[in-house]
Amino acid sequence: MNLDVTPLFEPLTVKDRTIPNRIVMPPMVSNRSIVGDDGIEWYRERAAGGVGLVIVEATAVNRFVEELTAENLGRLVEAIHEDGALAAIQLFPVTFGSDISPGELTLEQIREIVQLFERASEICARAGFDGVQPHGAHGYLINQFFSPANNERTDEYGGILENRMRMGIEVVRASRKGLGEDRLILYRHTPSQKESYTIEESLAFAEKLVSEGVDVLDISPASEELPADRAEPFRGLGVPVIAVNQMDDVGRALEALNEDRADLIAVGRGLIADPLWPEKVRDGRLDELVSCTRCNEGCFGNLREGIPIECVMKD
Repeated sequence: MNLDVTPLFEPLTVKDRTIPNRIVMPPMVSNRSIVGDDGIEWYRERAAGGVGLVIVEATAVNRFVEELTAENLGRLVEAIHEDGALAAIQLFPVTFGSDISPGELTLEQIREIVQLFERASEICARAGFDGVQPHGAHGYLINQFFSPANNERTDEYGGILENRMRMGIEVVRASRKGLGEDRLILYRHTPSQKESYTIEESLAFAEKLVSEGVDVLDISPASEELPADRAEPFRGLGVPVIAVNQMDDVGRALEALNEDRADLIAVGRGLIADPLWPEKVRDGRLDELVSCTRCNEGCFGNLREGIPIECVMKD
């Protein structure tokens, strides 16, 4: 198969930071310590394979200062930067796996979470990260604040759209305050939820997020149909958009870029299977790719068991 893969390897400059190509390693919980030798090597290997931007897995903001410091996170950032990739980290509002809903939080607890985003972002900046990504998607807590199906609050954080946007906006403001103006804020958002909120509401929210300082929108999940069709509406907001879903299929990835539906593509399980995916695609060695078969054994299976994720196809 002769494909012109050039669009995948064009640089993209956001503010004064240049992503060397359009391939993103999305945040995937790996069941590894991100500051331990095994976790650092996991990210180093994928960055060295030619990814343009690495987004480190969901990390609870309450882990910063005592457990996660500028010093030990700095080792991780250096490993990612070593071969030219940019490094961001996804920030999660509570301990991953916690079953907390918007209605259970007091105003004081909401303010504490927002303050933790500022502190975590400041530590990430000192560690050398190029940016942070608040996780506002997939039905998790910040996304629940936006969703009327999950948010039954009657105060300033619930009810009308303006109020349901408030938590995400405050998190972005806090993140910007901690990061400073020169680093990137990426925001992950689910574009619509059946019988909850619409794409039009999400676009209004995203427009507000961009005005508050979001530099990149990460739209997830995606449909099985046209690559990046759910990401495309967000491209009119003036910031780059990341698209997801089976982008390890090189044809799908190229279609998303060539049809102007996205600016960046996220390769997840494809990079678990083959850390050299970008390098092989760039060099035209498509027949050498270790392909993800969507068996969900070594990735989701290991994730559920609490052991480090791997791909059963890799070896």
